[in-house]
Amino acid sequence: MKPVFVLFVTTAWTLTGAQYYYQGLMDYLDNRLLAIEDRMQLWHDQSRRYHTELLNLKKLTAEAMDGLRNDHGAIFEDLKGAGVRVDRVEREMDYVETQTSPRACANRADKVVEQEAWGLHESRGEEDWEELQSMVSDCVEIISGIRSVKILKRVGSPKGMWTRDQRSSKVYVFNGTSGDTVHQFDSVRDFSRSPDDTGSRVIRLPSDWTSPGSAVYDGYLYYIQQEEDMDVQVVKYDLMSRSLTDIAIFPVESQASVYSLNPEVVADLAADDEGLWLLYAMSDSEPNINLAKMDPATLDIEQIWDTRCPRENAEAAFVICGTVYVVYNTRLASRSRIQCLFDVNEMVISEEAPLIYFPRRYGAHASLKYNPEEKQLYGWDDGYQIIYRLTMKRKLLV
Repeated sequence: MKPVFVLFVTTAWTLTGAQYYYQGLMDYLDNRLLAIEDRMQLWHDQSRRYHTELLNLKKLTAEAMDGLRNDHGAIFEDLKGAGVRVDRVEREMDYVETQTSPRACANRADKVVEQEAWGLHESRGEEDWEELQSMVSDCVEIISGIRSVKILKRVGSPKGMWTRDQRSSKVYVFNGTSGDTVHQFDSVRDFSRSPDDTGSRVIRLPSDWTSPGSAVYDGYLYYIQQEEDMDVQVVKYDLMSRSLTDIAIFPVESQASVYSLNPEVVADLAADDEGLWLLYAMSDSEPNINLAKMDPATLDIEQIWDTRCPRENAEAAFVICGTVYVVYNTRLASRSRIQCLFDVNEMVISEEAPLIYFPRRYGAHASLKYNPEEKQLYGWDDGYQIIYRLTMKRKLLV
């Protein structure tokens, strides 16, 4: 009986231990569930609070946005009014500039012509008078202002060039910064009436022109040709016979641009009353624009000058009566202005010249070409073809 009693006691002890173990486990699980419930309740309370805060934030944001919209409308109206006033001021400035004589054009020039020339005519012989009359009738003019602006049309790329032959009414359009074709129109009127380049006579050149730096002079087209890693070449093309006449190699650095705001212009040809000119930079480290006088018949270089006009922030240039006018702007296009000039005849210096602003239009000039017969500039501004009519004054005679 004793072994059976011991077995019973052992079994009862084991069952009692298991009961205590499971009871402890249940108590532990109950505690954990209560803790989870507390945490869920806390999360629920926090979520409700966050939701309320988000609703309040949304309401405040909506009110702030309404206020910003109202402020934006008011600011927009103020800016519109300011823009109208700025345009009015610019028009008044343009008018004042056209009415104001430049400092470089003093009355001394008129006095020389009116007094000294006529006095010499009375005191000297007929031969001396003819010589003096020839001297006075030479090209001695300087820009005094921009009389009017005519926006002809918009056709082609943002950059390009157009010009009119001095000895004919034909207009030549160079669309883009390179190509082998030129569009010829019989007149400015025909060009203005054409919706694009249709209706033009297409001239296909024997080689590509590079950059909007070409010039038409005395029935010939002069354009810049530049092959990769090669010297810059000036090509002379006969517009009448449609044939290549001559090529001249100009030893300048192929990557050196004339104007920092138009880096594709490695050389710029210009024509005026005194002949053919070439604007260039010898190297990329050269700070100033150089000028060369070319023989239009042989393309020989007759003389070279350092204009002392910086390339930095320059966008274009043109030549009138042997005087280089360099037009400057900013990286973010603003009002173009003639800020530097160089006279090969040393009759006027840059410090004495007027600061002339172009009426603000669209962007920056890709090219400016002067026609001495009309005293007009043909400009290409962000794809717009513009004509600037100039007012001139006599240079200061020294």
